[in-house]
Order: sequence, then structure tokens, then C-alpha cells
Amino acid sequence: MTNINRREALDFHSKKRPGKIEVVPTKRYRSQRDLALAYSPGVAEPCKSIAKRKSDVYKYTAKSNLVAVITNGSAVLGLGNIGPEAAKPVMEGKGLLFKIYADIDVFDIELDVENTDEFVQTVKSIAPTFGGINLEDIKAPECFEIERRLVKELSIPVMHDDQHGTAIISGAALLNALELVNKKIDKVKVVVNGAGAAAISCLKLYIRLGVKRQNIILCDSKGVIRKDRSEISKEKKKFASNRRVHTLSDAIKKSDVLIGLSVGNTVTQKMLKTMNKNPIVFAMANPDPEISYLDAKKARKDIIIATGRSDFPNQVNNVLGFPYIFRGALDVRASKINESMKVAAVRAIAALAKEVVPEDVNLAYHGKNLSFGPDYIIPKPNDPRLITRVSIAVAKAAIKSGVAKKEITDWDKYEEILIDRLGLDNRLIRSFNRTAKENKKRVLFIEADNYNILKAAEILHIDDLCIPILLGNKKFIYNLSQENGIDLSGIEIIDVKDEEWRLKRHDFADVYWKMHERNGVTKNQARRRMRDRAYFGSMMLLHNEADVFLSGVTRSYPEALRPPLEIIGKQSNILAGLYIVVTKKGPIFFADTTINKNPTEDELLEITLLTVNAVKRFGIKPIVSLLSYSNFGSSKDKETIKINKVVNRLHKLYPSLLIDGEMQANFALNKEKRIGLFPFSKLIDKNVNTLIFPNLFSGNISYKVLQELSNVETMGPVLLGMKKSVHILQLESSVNEIIHMATIASVDAHERR
Repeated sequence: MTNINRREALDFHSKKRPGKIEVVPTKRYRSQRDLALAYSPGVAEPCKSIAKRKSDVYKYTAKSNLVAVITNGSAVLGLGNIGPEAAKPVMEGKGLLFKIYADIDVFDIELDVENTDEFVQTVKSIAPTFGGINLEDIKAPECFEIERRLVKELSIPVMHDDQHGTAIISGAALLNALELVNKKIDKVKVVVNGAGAAAISCLKLYIRLGVKRQNIILCDSKGVIRKDRSEISKEKKKFASNRRVHTLSDAIKKSDVLIGLSVGNTVTQKMLKTMNKNPIVFAMANPDPEISYLDAKKARKDIIIATGRSDFPNQVNNVLGFPYIFRGALDVRASKINESMKVAAVRAIAALAKEVVPEDVNLAYHGKNLSFGPDYIIPKPNDPRLITRVSIAVAKAAIKSGVAKKEITDWDKYEEILIDRLGLDNRLIRSFNRTAKENKKRVLFIEADNYNILKAAEILHIDDLCIPILLGNKKFIYNLSQENGIDLSGIEIIDVKDEEWRLKRHDFADVYWKMHERNGVTKNQARRRMRDRAYFGSMMLLHNEADVFLSGVTRSYPEALRPPLEIIGKQSNILAGLYIVVTKKGPIFFADTTINKNPTEDELLEITLLTVNAVKRFGIKPIVSLLSYSNFGSSKDKETIKINKVVNRLHKLYPSLLIDGEMQANFALNKEKRIGLFPFSKLIDKNVNTLIFPNLFSGNISYKVLQELSNVETMGPVLLGMKKSVHILQLESSVNEIIHMATIASVDAHERR
């Protein structure tokens, strides 16, 4: 758990702009006409449309994407009844989570109301503003009645996340834990320690998932809730037991599942030792669980344990659910969040934990190779797939159960919309993935004795993006994969030094010798070189025994390029390196970033043409700027004159090509600046997507600075100018970079055909 001191927390919330959220305009507002459209007189038109047809409010306003996070501060997690003002930082934080995880806008509303009738009436009065209501931090038992009435009386989704969020996430964890220990949900004995709103909601959902009511024992601070106990709420009474057990310790004996929703350190190691074989314990009190993860593990080797903490495995975190449940509900304009939608969310979250974990998620958890098992029964909060899996499951359940007012028929399109909301991907990457899947290519990984390569190959194979072929020492590869839990089943591994490849090595050596016998290469030298994976792999590519050659993770760029250059050869007079920078506004292509130190005028022209053709092959119309430190001759020296000559030649040779320069980078990327100062430019109102750098220094430095200082994703380098699909990765490329490059290279190989 991250240690935060008081001063740091207060400074975080107070410095610069106090608070954590703000309202940001979504329409242009620069001109008087813009303001007239946004307000008077233009605003009258949508008002009149909505007055005629109330549902048009979803068409012309932000209602369809706006949720109210509402509290009275009567039961703030870990702080108790601190009042509405003191609860506001928590509600702002909830709004932040809605936005960053599901792109849902939030107004946080803190009500100075504790009376249930007044609370309900206040929320009903403001409900027309919102597409959904998220109730938060309201004490029991009032929270049950407030939610029940609002769900019944409003026609928009309402959910008290303190109740249902924990129930949904722990429900998914329970299903997966039971599967791992091979226990039937209708047979297990469940003990719940804590009888507040979350506990009652958990039990209701668990019963819907298959737990039998007669197998449940509910405890509060006074012990087991028995039928002969007086003065218990009607919610607790539903789960009262008539068994001869009175204490938590008694209840835990011979139980299979222990759910903790009470306070810290209320469960002992001795208690856990009395549970049945393979016990499941969810100690979810925050910040201190009922029993610590380490103590529980010491008490029972066979235990599966989850907590609410992020510093141990299996964190039960509501953020796995509520953003995506509301996302799905809003997108079909559901009138409520019903039980079917909650169960759909449970099953979607549980199913996701069984899939291969994306490498960026692994990296966020110190490079652990997460996989379904006792220490990974629910997904991690930063898993980018949650928005598609859970939101789609919830939306489908809403439609099927009849509470949706809007149909979704194209689920693939809806999935793309969900991904676009977060800027996690863009059309180019999805296009690459589709093309790669439809035209699977054989990708040679020359340096397969490397963890990142093996992990990338596993994911590429499972995601069906290509057919990986690994070149390296078989024994070493198997050992490395087993140590890290990497599944290489179905992936071909070639150890070029093995005896089984001797004849192939000799055949390749003979071909190589014929190619280079007049360059001082002897037959013995040729045979020795074929024991090198890079030379052997290059020959495989030459003989169409593979489609893509990837190297460079452990070798310098010149060293990695030399073998394929000798064997495959260049298609053009020059080679160039192209980087793709993925932004929310679309891809931007950088060239040359890897090869040519200080290109001549002719070389710069050819680099530009290679880049233009590559961008076209990727299905994008190139809009090109040749960069410099000056604008259109404002400074005259050898370099700027060279760039101007290249631009003039390209204008004459290719008049339809959208290209201009020399130009400073800020003017190239900001068309508003160009319109004001350079109305003569061929790119005056265009969004430039291709940048040609004057030399290797500027290109290489620019993309590396961008990689480190921004959160944009970069892909590449794509090697331009080779006869076949040969690509050289950066030294120490990450798993994601390797995956992207293999996918792009597969598309490149397909397009070459």
C-alpha cells in the first residue's frame, strides 16, 4: 500500500487549481459566431426540439454521458459520518475514476440531508439533468431504502456502488476461486463477517450466482445473527440462522468461504486452520484487512486469499466494475441497472481473468507474468480490456432483459467506440491487427533467447496475429519460458546448431557462398556464418520459408542489419527508418530516424518518397512537411537551401502530393499558426501526418524525447527500402514494442505481395 503523508495529500488537492475535476467545453468557442451557436440565439433550436420530444435531450445535450455521484457523507469509507462538505474530495475522486476508466462525465453532488424522504425527493428533483445516478457513502439501513425507491421511481440507472460494486467484484473472484479449488457453489458453506450494506448486497448476489441460503452464516460485531436475536434490521433478519453457533470463531469452523466486510484484525490464524480444505478468504476491510495476506498464507498453504489492498495479489477493487457498468447502461439508455446486468458484469470480469494478460499490465506490476491461478483470480484495475468486456456484457444484458431504450446491432462497431473513448488504440492499429489476423505471416524472431521476445511470441500466437518462429537454443528457450510461465506450445523453435538442421545449413551455405564468392567469402566461412541465427534466418526469408525477419533487441542496429542486407538486399538506392507516433488525433509518421546521418539532396528526396509510399501502404493519405529550424527561407544556409530544393523538385515531379517545407515543427503540427502566417503554403489548412527530418540527429533525438516525455505510443522503426519484410527493433525493445512491430511487419509483408 502506497505511503502518503498528510502534507503531500493536502498539497495534491490544493495546489494550482483546487480539487480534482473541472468542466471542459466540448464545442469550439473562439469566435462570436461560435458563442452565438452555443448560447443565444442558436441554443433555442435544440430547446424547441426537446420540448416537442423529450428523448431529444439525449441527442442535443450531455445527459447521455453524465452521471451524478451523490452522497450525504454519512458513511464515508474509513471515516464514518463526516458530513457532505468533508465527503466532497471523495466524490470528486469518484468522478475522476469515472472519467479516466470509462470516459463518463460526472457532477459530484453533496446533500446536507439525512432524512430518507428528503434525500429521495431531492435526487428525483435533479434527475432530469443526468443519464445515471451513482449513490455513494450513505449509511445503512437508510441506503437500502433510498436506492430501492430511486430505482423504482426514476427511469434512469441508479446504483449504490458501496453495496453492489463490492458484491460484483467479489462475486467474480468467488466464481474463479471455486473453479480453482474444484468446489461447487451450491455446496460451499459461506461465512460473512460484517453485516453492513456491502455484506447484505454480496449475499443477495452470491445467492443469485448459486450459493444456497441455508449454507450462509452472517455475523456482525455482536456475533452470529441468529433468529432468536432481538433488535436486528429487516435486512439482517433475511439471513438469520438457527444453527447452534454464536461467535465468529464457531461459524468459521468447517466453512469453505470467509467473506470479510467488517474491521481489521478480527480473524486469527487459529480460526483459518479450522476451515475446510482449500479455504477461500476475502478479507476486504480497508485499510487493514480482517487478517493480513501474509498471516493468512502462513496459516494455510492451500488458501486463496483476496483483500482490498493493491500491494498484494487479488485486490477486490470496485473500479473493476462501476465505470463499465454505467458505461454499458448509458450507451443503451437503460432505465435501470437490474440483477441481470449485475450478473453479466460478474461473469465478464471472471472470464477476463482467464485470458492472457497484456504486457503493459504485467509491467505495471513489476514485470510479473500474471496468469489465472490462486494469486490472480480477478483482473487488475489497469487492464484496458475491462471497458469492452464489461460494458458490452452489461449492454447486452440490458437489451435482453427489456430495460434498454436504445438498441445496439453492430457490436464490433460498439467495441471500437469504447476503445476510442479512452484513446487506447486508434483506427490504424486496429487496421494493422485486422490485416495481420486475416493474412497471418510467418515471423522469424532471431533473438529468441530473450524474455521479451518469448512473451511477445506467446501473445502474438494466442491473439492469432502471426505465426511466430523462434530461432535460438532450444534448451535455453524452454528453461526461460518455464521459469517465467510462458506458454510456447504450438510455436516452432529452430536451433540452427542442432544436427537436424545440418543439411539445411549446408544448402544455405552453398547459396550464400555463390552470392559472395567474389567478395572474398570461402565455403568454410559460408558454413560458419550459417550457424549464426541472423544469417540462417535471412536465408529462410530469401527462400520464402518465412515472411518477416525481426532482429535488434540484443544487437546494435548496424550489426542486426548486416546479414539481411548481404542476403536479401535493398530494393531502392537508400534505406530509411520510419517511426509511427500514435496520438488521439491519429498517427504521425517520423522519418528518417535510424539510418542516414546527413542525407544529400537526392537521398532526402528518396527518403521522402519511401516514406510517402509506406504511409500510403498503411492506408493513409500522406500530408508531408519537411522540417527545419526555419520557415520557408527565413534563414538561408546549406541545409535549408537543400530542403527547399527537395521541396521544389517534389512539387514539380508530384504536383498532387500534399507536401511543403522547409518548416519549423510547431508550424508543421499547428495548422492555425500556418493559416495566419503562411497562407501560400500547400498545407495551409491540412493536418500534417508525416514529418521528414533533415538528418538522423534531429529525427532520432525527436522521437526518443517524445517517447520519454509524453504518454503517446510509438511503433517502429519500420525499415524502408529492403526487398523483403526486414525490420530491426530498438535495443531492449519492450514486449509491446515487439508485438506492434511484428504486427506492422506482417502487414508490410502482406502489402508487398
